[in-house]
Amino acid sequence: MSNRVVVGTQWGDEGKGKIVDILTGEADIVARFSGGANAGHTVVIGDEKFILHLVPSGILHQNKICAIGNGVVIDLEHLFSELEELEKRRIKYRGRFLISRNAHLVMPYHKAIEKLEEEARGKGKIGSTGRGIGPAYRDKIAREGIRVIDLFDSELFKQRVEWNLKINDNLLRKLSKTELASLKKKSLDILKFIRKVKPLIADVGLYLDQAIRKGKSVLFEGAQGALLDIDFGTYPYCTSSTTTVGGVCTGLGVSPVLIGEVIGITKAYTTRVGNGPFPTEEKAGVCDILRERGNEFGATTGRPRRCGWLDFVLLKYSFRINGISKIALTKLDVLDSFEKIKVCVGYRYKGKLLTEFTPDLRTLENCKPVYQELAGWQKSTKGITEFKRLPDKAKRYLDYIAKKLKTPIWIVSTGTKRDQTIRL
Repeated sequence: MSNRVVVGTQWGDEGKGKIVDILTGEADIVARFSGGANAGHTVVIGDEKFILHLVPSGILHQNKICAIGNGVVIDLEHLFSELEELEKRRIKYRGRFLISRNAHLVMPYHKAIEKLEEEARGKGKIGSTGRGIGPAYRDKIAREGIRVIDLFDSELFKQRVEWNLKINDNLLRKLSKTELASLKKKSLDILKFIRKVKPLIADVGLYLDQAIRKGKSVLFEGAQGALLDIDFGTYPYCTSSTTTVGGVCTGLGVSPVLIGEVIGITKAYTTRVGNGPFPTEEKAGVCDILRERGNEFGATTGRPRRCGWLDFVLLKYSFRINGISKIALTKLDVLDSFEKIKVCVGYRYKGKLLTEFTPDLRTLENCKPVYQELAGWQKSTKGITEFKRLPDKAKRYLDYIAKKLKTPIWIVSTGTKRDQTIRL
């Protein structure tokens, strides 16, 4: 198998966890290249549900190696809580889980800063998860961050904690003296993880390069979706990391020539969590049906997701910047009850028809979607595992998507469980 990248093609929550879990069976190593504990990947195996935030979902396959790259920001308290929960559920990670020595840490003060900043924004809130991801990436870019390897120089670690609390004094002074003292103590207490971290540290880029040259195959796992990318997303209503395919190289230290194919995970409709433009959003009725049938609540925050129809303007853009090779379409079964299904083929703005995506917020917030209507199938596709068993109108919907995006559909998910899947 070639080395594959799995990326979300919308605003995240496309079902990457399930697809990564399936494709892990065909890989030797699963490596995460971006994001932090603000991501949530849900995998259902039999009657068991696993929700993972930092650990690659490939960990659920007992004989696979999993790695977290330097492009990920790591909340150590959350990471080890996640690993301990996996052990309780008989998923062993020791000896097959690596973290990059150059990955940056999400510190307790990052979470406090993010919360205070969101409060200060008032009506202009971004809708962050409160996990401290943005401030952690900001410190990384400003060269004020603390890396995993810095834990092993306790004096340097303490100096950086003191310095970061000092340079954020204007914001943190809103806390009481007791709260500030507690925040400082929690930050310094991160040193307690040294013993647990030490056996996991690796030069992940070197490890992956050597493994690939020995014939091992790697599945590169991203977080969130392309429209949340810091450069290509709906800025500033986006995350703080590279969620697109370029993040593989910068977030893991892997050469682009080692990437074989890019699998674009695409939901059969569109959802978004948090604030920001969403041209095909439905406020009620359709939204309620999609949310209820698709269980559209954030795996990380529990927030209800905003829901709407499939948006080809957005998808064409996402497919172009990622070079998508194949589509893994998820949640087809959620559309089972609709008599008519809308798809967005353009935006109408100030009398002009736009067929190419624009990052301009004013345009995205004020445009009107131009729809085509397709016939719904009004039959259950839940759990179907063979393409020939799908209703004819469902097949036509899939064919329409593939032709519109000029990309073959390779996997269709018809339910949350691992085996509720069609391979084409």
